[in-house]
Parts: sequence; structure tokens; C-alpha cells
Amino acid sequence: MDIEFEIEPLKILQNSKIRGIIAVTYQGRYDGVVINTQISDSNEHIIYKSYNGKSISHNVSRLFISRDAMPDDRAEFTALLEFKPDQEHEIKFRASIIEQHKEIASKIIFATYS
Repeated sequence: MDIEFEIEPLKILQNSKIRGIIAVTYQGRYDGVVINTQISDSNEHIIYKSYNGKSISHNVSRLFISRDAMPDDRAEFTALLEFKPDQEHEIKFRASIIEQHKEIASKIIFATYS
């Protein structure tokens, strides 16, 4: 595996903090990592709040972390979901290693939101 990716919790509640950790073991050159989410049966977005201890001042639904901002090729991030769910939603988190606008490797995690 060139990328390790974990999030907690896997059962997400409204306004609860989501924490994620990414570790890159890819031996080649890369520009950074990107985290995308897809919420089933919804047009809502996850809101990323910080990475590696730095606050994100504006709401972003897709997070790119430059390799320069990843000491020891690791990154931690926080996010949350603010909308009130009217049903249970499956959330697909995908972390990808990016090199010159190309995806090198990725890992997918599924969670639920209710």
C-alpha cells in the first residue's frame, strides 16, 4: 500500500467532529494528497475545518494537502457535517496521492451519517 487512511468515527452524528489520518509510504515524488467525500442521496457537503493543526478559514468540501505541509509524509484533518439528516446516508471518503495532476494511489473508507 502506498497510502494509509483512517477516519473516526465511522458512525457520524450531526455536528460531531470527524478526525482523519493519512500516511503516505509511496517512494516516488508526489505533490500532495486530496480528500474527497461523496454523501449518498444528498447534495450536501462535508466541511473540512483543519489539517495538521492549521485552521481552514473558509468552508471547503474537497481538501488538498501539499506534501510541503506533511511532516514525515503524514497528515491529520478534522471535518464535520452540519446538515440535519432525514435518513441514514452512506459517506464515501477517498484519499488520493497526487503527482502532477494525476492520481498515483488511493484508499476508500465508508462511513454512515444519521
